[in-house]
Amino acid sequence: MRLDVHFGIGAMTAADTAGRTVAVIDVLRASSSIAAALHEGARTIIPLDGADEVITRAKSYDRREVLLAGERRMLPVTGFDLGNSPHEYTRELVEGKIVLLTTTNGTTALMAVHNARETIVMSYVNFSVGAEVLAAALRDGGDVTIICAGRERQFSLEDAACAGRVVRQLRGTAHDHELVLNDAALAAEQIERGYGDDIQRLCSDSAHGRAIAGAGFSGDLELCATRDTFPVLPAYREHRITRQSPDRE
Repeated sequence: MRLDVHFGIGAMTAADTAGRTVAVIDVLRASSSIAAALHEGARTIIPLDGADEVITRAKSYDRREVLLAGERRMLPVTGFDLGNSPHEYTRELVEGKIVLLTTTNGTTALMAVHNARETIVMSYVNFSVGAEVLAAALRDGGDVTIICAGRERQFSLEDAACAGRVVRQLRGTAHDHELVLNDAALAAEQIERGYGDDIQRLCSDSAHGRAIAGAGFSGDLELCATRDTFPVLPAYREHRITRQSPDRE
């Protein structure tokens, strides 16, 4: 059994996800916003490449059915209904809606996954349910890939630490001689050990966290750093993200 972490998608190949259970982590902020949206009743989320594609896809729906959502360089796209702050995804706005979402990092990472056995979206806000899915995959003898979305295709501290916490938790799933970790998984685990439960400090220390705070979204750091605030399991299949059934959760 293999447990591999990838810091970004730049060097990934199709073989890194094919047949595996895959988790995509974008702590700040796409994974957190996706979990928030599904927790508050969004029907489905469709990740898309850019603002133009969101606008084009929206024409396929009754405008009352859909919400246009996303950011570029952390700021909401002009004319869209929502940005990429998990605070925005309230039940009043998203319940029963289809969310067409584009973000700089998270949606790009999701769309890089090919032929996976299962793909989930996770971060700290839905950590426990996501980690259990990965643990179940290892118990069944499968391989796991964790993709850290990063920041503009570069390494991000908060995604790596979240992946490291997953690695640390999953080590108990299989005997050490059965579980093979790549170097990035070992590095992520060491980064996580440096912060432990101080996830707020982690997010504040990271370059992405400082940039988000500087852009006026400091409140997002506290929410994204809180474990299991939105205990749902977003599953990505057939180019859509939906909430996995309660019995699976």
